[in-house]
Amino acid sequence: MIKIGKILLPNFPLLLAPMEDVSDPPFRAVCKDNGADLMFTEFISSEGLIRDAIKSRQKLDIFEEERPVGIQIFGGDEDAMALSAKIVATVNPDLLDINFGCPVKKVVSKGAGAAVLKDIELMTRLTEAVIKSTSLPVTIKTRLGWDVDTINIVEVAERMQDIGVQAISIHARTRCQLYKGEADWSWIAKVKNNPRMTIPVFGNGDIDSPEKALEYKNRYGVDGIMIGRAAIGYPWIFNEIKHFFNTGTHLPPPTIEQRIAVIKKHLESSLLWKGNIAGINEMKRHYANYLRGLPNIKTYRNQLVTLGSKDAIDAVLEDITKTYAGFQFERRKVEMGEWSCEM
Repeated sequence: MIKIGKILLPNFPLLLAPMEDVSDPPFRAVCKDNGADLMFTEFISSEGLIRDAIKSRQKLDIFEEERPVGIQIFGGDEDAMALSAKIVATVNPDLLDINFGCPVKKVVSKGAGAAVLKDIELMTRLTEAVIKSTSLPVTIKTRLGWDVDTINIVEVAERMQDIGVQAISIHARTRCQLYKGEADWSWIAKVKNNPRMTIPVFGNGDIDSPEKALEYKNRYGVDGIMIGRAAIGYPWIFNEIKHFFNTGTHLPPPTIEQRIAVIKKHLESSLLWKGNIAGINEMKRHYANYLRGLPNIKTYRNQLVTLGSKDAIDAVLEDITKTYAGFQFERRKVEMGEWSCEM
């Protein structure tokens, strides 16, 4: 078992990455149903929480069925991070995660996210401020370093463990790489194989198939894997990886009936959480990924993103089910495109 504070996870857990505008409660719910072991919220601005910003506060919503779940915050000011940690504790998550990895300009320009990798002393102060302000287990998510010439993840991991961080997730790229190029997991292995390290080390970046998950598990020796972009529109990847680990064989691709059932659950959860208008709008970004691989799907997809009522959307989904009944999906080939902030 993997232990983080009082949280007990299975051996080699699969974690759902925090992704801005993706990892909301409805998305987390379908990933939990399909094998994700530990969930994370979208990252939340510490300044936004303190200002009582509606969007930031809404990201604090967590539900019992998705536990264990961690809330992730980011910021560059010690006082703000400390106060936001206290606010987070009021909704009783299982852990609190600090974002030291987001590479996007709007976050980095505020001295937060991956920008903190340029100043380990600041990272230490920010993390200590959070740890001292909460009784929750504190974990971090970060990258290898700012750029290829300043990779400092081994030192970062040691320093974070020394001040009380209870697990670390590492995206195997630098900030300057954004999401381009190949993730270099050899640096994650250096952290895991460091004799000083005793906390769980989770790897993240480019895991897009059961084969790659098993290969990286064996090659780099990490304690678990965090999956982000490959789960968008395909929450089945978690159970597919577990099945492959256990049997060496592949689960059949989800049928059209299974895909439509998950879309319907995702939509219904979205409506319950955000209301009719916002809930329908939130789902628009997901249909193309759920329906990827179906021939001549464009007309249906265009209907799904323009309709404004659940009944109308359900009717289209039923039509899709009938039209593609018996369709044999190929094993999924993931296109690892850009996303605003898969951490």
